[in-house]
Amino acid sequence: MERQLINYKTLLNVTKAISHSKDPEEVALMTVESIKYALGAKGCALFLINRKTNELELATSYGLSKEYINKGPLSALRSIAQSIDEGPVAICDVMDDPRIQYPEEAQQEGIASILSTPIVVGGKIMGAMRVYTSEPWEFTLEDVNFVQALAQLAGMAISTAKYARGLKSSIEVLKTMREVENRKKTRRTPYEGVPISISTKELGVNV
Repeated sequence: MERQLINYKTLLNVTKAISHSKDPEEVALMTVESIKYALGAKGCALFLINRKTNELELATSYGLSKEYINKGPLSALRSIAQSIDEGPVAICDVMDDPRIQYPEEAQQEGIASILSTPIVVGGKIMGAMRVYTSEPWEFTLEDVNFVQALAQLAGMAISTAKYARGLKSSIEVLKTMREVENRKKTRRTPYEGVPISISTKELGVNV
């Protein structure tokens, strides 16, 4: 019940926070940060598909090192490709699964398990949300549904930004985002990265 309450509050908080922000980079960062803390995971990342190169390009991440983020290009055809074509995929052991493109780098990063869920907007695959844990993790259906719900919210926010800015693709939105190191610094609450301008009383969260 405690996990269900945390997931519910996180989903509610992110939904409200998204309604206060029209900035896709802020929405993406807020979402991955929220997922990481709600699940107690090592890290979380949001990727968008570049259809020209068939690569998953990083939009934002939280909890992962620069070395791991820059390990090399992620192929949408090799890196947990099933999660793009068929739906959510849980990898319990990154060192014993052929669907992992960079198993050694994952081990060096201290990653044991990965959950990858597709981001689908308007019936089209936009990208993937991935959760990384430092301990072997058997993801439950509740975990999967929670991550997928937040992934969809982030995807819709990015899609809205795409049309609002008159851009042709989600990758163009990604390219307009600043690098993580150059993101504007905003004060956040200690819980889930919700902007401090949204009161914790309003969100019903004890921090």
